[in-house]
Amino acid sequence: MAEQAQYEELARQFSAFGAVKREMGRNLPSECPSGSAAVLTLLGRHGDMRMSRLAELLAVDMSVTSRHVAHVAGRGWIERSPDPADKRSRILRLTPAGQALLDELSLRTAELLAHRLHDWSDDEVGQLTRLMARLRDSFGDCRATSRPQAPPGPPALDETTRTPAST
Repeated sequence: MAEQAQYEELARQFSAFGAVKREMGRNLPSECPSGSAAVLTLLGRHGDMRMSRLAELLAVDMSVTSRHVAHVAGRGWIERSPDPADKRSRILRLTPAGQALLDELSLRTAELLAHRLHDWSDDEVGQLTRLMARLRDSFGDCRATSRPQAPPGPPALDETTRTPAST
């Protein structure tokens, strides 16, 4: 397990990473904020889905998801149609205009990353990608409302093979 100082430095790097996220956000077209881009990306990756599934994938509540969906639907990037299995639900799907915008967003993002990481090797980019995926997996469902349990502390003295020092 890493030492406390390493976790503290990692926390500082997370804080500084906000600048990277802001630059990536500025790379998006003004009519497509990051929440809208996330909706398009998930529909492009996972295909048609209910809004409840989209909320799960976005790791946000339904009210936030509903606002994002209204924004992209209002611009004609997705369509909402009745779910044949449950007429109260809607199925979300990309429109051709939404797919075209998603293709543009993917190209813009790849170009920005290629520009900023031009001096990185393919192995370094791959390693970062793997480590970021592993970090996300370690956090699991970030929508959970309860705090994660703290890792166990050092074992109690009677659980070890150490013997107390004699005085």
